[in-house]
Amino acid sequence: MTVHSETGARYAEPDDRYGRAHPQRTGDARVIPLTRALDAAPVVAPERPVPPPAAPTPPRTMAALREQRRDERARIVSGDADAVRRQHAQGKRTARERLEALLDPDSFVELEPYRRHQAAAAGLAHRRPATDGVVTGSGTVDGRRVFVYAQDFTLFGGSLGQAHAAKIHKVMDLAIATGSPIIALNDSGGARIQEGVLALDGYGGIFRRQVEASGVVPQISVVLGPCAGGAAYSPALADFTFMVRDTARMYLTGPDVVEAVTGRRVGHEELGGADVHGTSSGVATVVHDDEESCLEDVRHLISLLPSNYLDVPPDSGSVGAEHDRSERFADIVPVEPNRPYDMREVFAELADDGDFFEVHEGWAGNVLCALARVDGRVVGLVGNQPVVMAGVLDGPASQKAARFVRFCDAFGIPLVTLVDVPGFLPGVEQEHSGIIRHGAQLLHAYCDATVPRVQVVLRKAYGGAYIVMDSRSIGCDVSLAWPTNQIAVMGAEGAVNVLHRRELAASADPAATRRDLVAAYEAEYLDPYYAAERGLVDDVIDPAETRSAVARALAMLQDKRKPGPSRKHGNPPT
Repeated sequence: MTVHSETGARYAEPDDRYGRAHPQRTGDARVIPLTRALDAAPVVAPERPVPPPAAPTPPRTMAALREQRRDERARIVSGDADAVRRQHAQGKRTARERLEALLDPDSFVELEPYRRHQAAAAGLAHRRPATDGVVTGSGTVDGRRVFVYAQDFTLFGGSLGQAHAAKIHKVMDLAIATGSPIIALNDSGGARIQEGVLALDGYGGIFRRQVEASGVVPQISVVLGPCAGGAAYSPALADFTFMVRDTARMYLTGPDVVEAVTGRRVGHEELGGADVHGTSSGVATVVHDDEESCLEDVRHLISLLPSNYLDVPPDSGSVGAEHDRSERFADIVPVEPNRPYDMREVFAELADDGDFFEVHEGWAGNVLCALARVDGRVVGLVGNQPVVMAGVLDGPASQKAARFVRFCDAFGIPLVTLVDVPGFLPGVEQEHSGIIRHGAQLLHAYCDATVPRVQVVLRKAYGGAYIVMDSRSIGCDVSLAWPTNQIAVMGAEGAVNVLHRRELAASADPAATRRDLVAAYEAEYLDPYYAAERGLVDDVIDPAETRSAVARALAMLQDKRKPGPSRKHGNPPT
């Protein structure tokens, strides 16, 4: 018997060995044990259906888990069949097909293929495909390590959300940490609207990393579909941007916004197609007709670039260029200073096997920029183009050459500058559009460059344009000139007009007087040995020896070490 400590009530102890009985309050007479009371009460059991026996759970085996993993991976790799068909119908490959074309066979190592977004707005909680619309990882190109990401337009239109951006951030961080090039395959509708500011934050992280990687590892952006809004800044920040006609388009504001704001109707191709950026804006470095040739050209470009700023450019070995002789140089370039010729032919004659990789071919054609090999060494070629605007320098040409010079200097690629320039383009429009600033960009780029620099003056080299085309005065290491060179403040005709205006006006025979004065000016100031006699040209060479002379100069300068001044960074004109 138990007595409650506060009420004094008495309870019987349970009398079964399991202790399941509840205590029973007792009266004055006797205590009835709970177990006995329950035994006396009638028991009515409810009728319940008897469930069938559960099927036994199959045991977890390694074979079953491996099969499950293979099935899931195959589903991720194959993608949605209908979406893939739509992608192909637009003339575009899928992200994985593009990576297969770009990288060496069986070299791709994918990162985070199971990554999914964590957003729930606007129905996203019920649609969470693996990869989140971007395939990321690393592979090799001709055996050399690169990091890549390929946006997958078949999932969310390739739009960028938080998880999508985080995958890109990871491969960029790894590329910088390992000193490997970054290749971006862009095919995206832009920021994922449902993820709002998180998508914008993701883009900011990409841009910040691109700036951190600038001059550290080469960055190549390939636009193979839409690249709209803030996404367009990524190709603009890259070192090289490839675009494919008819499928690639890039703009900050689309046709609908342009029409709403300006009232002008414009199509996607007219607003931001490959040819627009290849010829007008200068954003596209290279334009191709199809994805296959585009990706093959990216592979070719990688073969010419060092993996990072600490590596030397890949050397294919000497081919005996130091002893080469080519009479074709003299056949290409006319003696007459005003007769045009194609500087590309000079590039081809100078480069090993006549092969060079030209950048911005369709933009600012009055100056040419290309990567090539001379006796196995990778060099950057810069040359005036006499068949376009007589080879004068203007704003776009100065910007084009300046950025190329800066890229070559950042990655230790020697510069060879082929000069045939009549000056800067005169005119009110040029002055108002900032030709002084743009010319100063090129001047700043050459002055800042510490790589080996070789100048070859073929014909004209007049005024300020001569100075900015890597003259001895701004730091050229070796200056060579052909016997056709004319280095002066200006051409003979212009100089006579300035110096002898009154004499010409008073002459009884102005034409004859002009001829005599021009001949006298040329004899005194445009003599091919005038600059060499004053130490501004190292040698006047036979045009047939151009390739061998350049090869010898590069060999002489290959161990050049010139540290820059101690400072945080320069402030080049814009």
